[in-house]
Amino acid sequence: MAAVNGPRPAIGCVGPPRVLAGLDEVPRLDRVTHLAVHGSLPRLRPEELLALAEDIDLRGRGGAGFPFARKLKSVTRAAESRDGRTAVVVNGSEGEPSCLKDTALLLHSPHLVLDGALLAAAALNAEEVVVGVTRTDVEQSVQDAIYERGPVGLKLRVTLLPERFVTGESSAHVSGLSNGPALPSGRSIRTSDRGLGGLPTLLSNTETYAQLALAARVGALGYRSVGLPTEPGTLLLTVAGATVMETPTGVPLSYILELCGLGPGQGVLIGGYHGKWLDPYSAKAAEISRESLVSYGAVLGAGAVLPLPEDTCPVGEVVRVARWMAGESAGQCGPCVLGLPALADALEQAAHGGGMAALDAVRTRLRSVLGRGACSHPDGTSRFVESALTMFPDDFDDHALGSGCGRPVLGTLPLPADETAVAPAAEQTTERLLVDWTRCQGHGLCMDVLPEIIQLGADGYPEKASMDLPGRLRPKALRAIRRCPALALRIQD
Repeated sequence: MAAVNGPRPAIGCVGPPRVLAGLDEVPRLDRVTHLAVHGSLPRLRPEELLALAEDIDLRGRGGAGFPFARKLKSVTRAAESRDGRTAVVVNGSEGEPSCLKDTALLLHSPHLVLDGALLAAAALNAEEVVVGVTRTDVEQSVQDAIYERGPVGLKLRVTLLPERFVTGESSAHVSGLSNGPALPSGRSIRTSDRGLGGLPTLLSNTETYAQLALAARVGALGYRSVGLPTEPGTLLLTVAGATVMETPTGVPLSYILELCGLGPGQGVLIGGYHGKWLDPYSAKAAEISRESLVSYGAVLGAGAVLPLPEDTCPVGEVVRVARWMAGESAGQCGPCVLGLPALADALEQAAHGGGMAALDAVRTRLRSVLGRGACSHPDGTSRFVESALTMFPDDFDDHALGSGCGRPVLGTLPLPADETAVAPAAEQTTERLLVDWTRCQGHGLCMDVLPEIIQLGADGYPEKASMDLPGRLRPKALRAIRRCPALALRIQD
């Protein structure tokens, strides 16, 4: 089911913006404003585009980090061995609840993405460019951009796909765009060989195409003028599931968190729900680069950065995510259908005083899932849980032995269910939503999420420090708490 209206991210930058240029002046760059900000798109011969991608070491920004130039070469070779027909696909389906960077681009700067896709299509002589999305507001933004451009010499369309974690997997995405089920195929067939409609297909994510369009305008030397020499340019991060930051590579992770009004807390999850936890000390030392994060055993993935505040229960947060990830199974193999729910059950048992035997059962379930799935979903979920066990061993022990950690589960790790779940009638009690004035910085994001009870005064700060919170609004309050960059909101029983 496609999301009708998901969260809209706040936007920030470290240094002058590049792919996010112009968004400090207007909320969305239409075609005219886009050209005024970025200038006209140059025409590049296929060999020039390939050389540009190699010179800047452009890599996919959807998670795997695969070199873009190698994808171009693979599609070209496949097309030459057949009839020469190709297609280009923009993967804009952020099934990862902690990621909003591609959504931000397609909502606010869609023409930059289309520029990159059309550049690649021209190099491959593609007959079609398709943008796959999972939100209706994103679909409308892209459709508006297509209309604003007018004829482009090939078929250009946007397609709405189901909102699921696995929709972003390449074979699932292509299957959905080809009018099939948006589920992983389970077969190791590369989209570069057989993708959209059976054609050799260049598939990459939204930010990758935006970066390509930027590089075409500024050239390799201009692109390399920021960031690390070994990893040039900027990249987009989604911080705390709420703020999209553009930053040059090499910037300290702690500085990114500080700009968002956050600290490392109990630890920072890097790479989203297929990612790894960094302890607070590592998070303070790490930089935003592949090399730095690999030295801590982490990868940036799709750019999700999730600090865990001190006042939430890490065990409860991990259980919530593990249960949701089990529900996002493609339903096509045993490790997903049976293994992930069993893993979530074992985690819940351990979290609710199941004893050390329950923790042993969690580790057994992890071993039974790893390396056996038809796609990467079981492995990724298992790595997330395994990293949490390593990161929070005392908390898991305390919960397993029945004493717990004494902290509530605030829902800091974002999940779509938080936005729609409604408590049963017997649980529709009134709690209090509290504002910590020592932290509040007047961002106003809380009112955007929870206008039913939060009103801002003339100074931009909430009018009240304590507000009744009906049970039916608790899910939205949890979302407001997550979106507050200053961590100034909490719920009181």
